[in-house]
Amino acid sequence: MQVTQTKIPEVLLFEPRVFEDERGFFLESFSQKVFDEAVGGHYDFVQDNHSSSGGNVLRGLHYQLEHTQGKLVRAVVGSIYDVAVDIRRGSPTFGQSVGQILSAENKQQLWVPPGFAHGFYILSETAEVLYKATDFYSPAHERSIVWNDPALSIGWPTAGSTPIVSGKD
Repeated sequence: MQVTQTKIPEVLLFEPRVFEDERGFFLESFSQKVFDEAVGGHYDFVQDNHSSSGGNVLRGLHYQLEHTQGKLVRAVVGSIYDVAVDIRRGSPTFGQSVGQILSAENKQQLWVPPGFAHGFYILSETAEVLYKATDFYSPAHERSIVWNDPALSIGWPTAGSTPIVSGKD
């Protein structure tokens, strides 16, 4: 598995080795050993989540005040623009974001560490997103940052359209 640092060093892009032949493909989607070496520590993943969305949907930017979650995100159907925003006060990259296209085709995964807000925008007609989380969902501690907060200046690839968002977003 190839691991690449993004412009925020703690946010990592994981690209698995894919073995393809006439039958289809095989890949190792997760290795605790590779992951621990890449992040320089150990996280236990306690919850797997699966999200399905139609085109032009934007989910996020979400974070939890307590029970902060690290997320290892991948798209298994369609494609998304996945975003991590550093919300760690005192961090040299506070308020900065990383955006990455994740798709069923490229099979890449983005590591969004605890202390980051997370969201994604659906680029395809539909998309299914799987992500592992390092802590349990805690509705009482969940917060959102508006997707188009001018202070963040995230370059969402919405092509000028207004995305479909939930009331909490």
